[in-house]
Amino acid sequence: MRLTVRVRARSGRTAVGGDHDGALVVRVRAPAEGGRATAEVLRAVADALGVRPGAVTLRAGPTSRTKVLEVVGDDRRLAAAVDRLRTTGGTARPGTTAGPDAT
Repeated sequence: MRLTVRVRARSGRTAVGGDHDGALVVRVRAPAEGGRATAEVLRAVADALGVRPGAVTLRAGPTSRTKVLEVVGDDRRLAAAVDRLRTTGGTARPGTTAGPDAT
C-alpha cells in the first residue's frame, strides 16, 4: 500500500496520527538533517501500523516534509489502521498499541 505522510520534525515527542490535507501526520523528535527524521518516520510508521520496520520504505520525498511510503502487508488491515490513526489522533509514541489489531 502507498501512504502519503506529512512530517513534523523536531517535535516534542514522536507520534503518528492526524490528517494534513489527506496525508497522515507523523511527528518525530529527530531534526530534518542527514536523513535522521526520515529514518525515525519509517520506524514510527512501522510501529504504529504493527508491521516490521523493513516493511516500510521511502518511495518519494527524501528531503520534503511530504513523503510517500510503501508499506508491505495486508492492504485491508493497513488501510483500516491508517484510517483509525487519521481520525483518532493516533498513538502518542511508537510502542503503544495502535496497529491493525488494536481495539
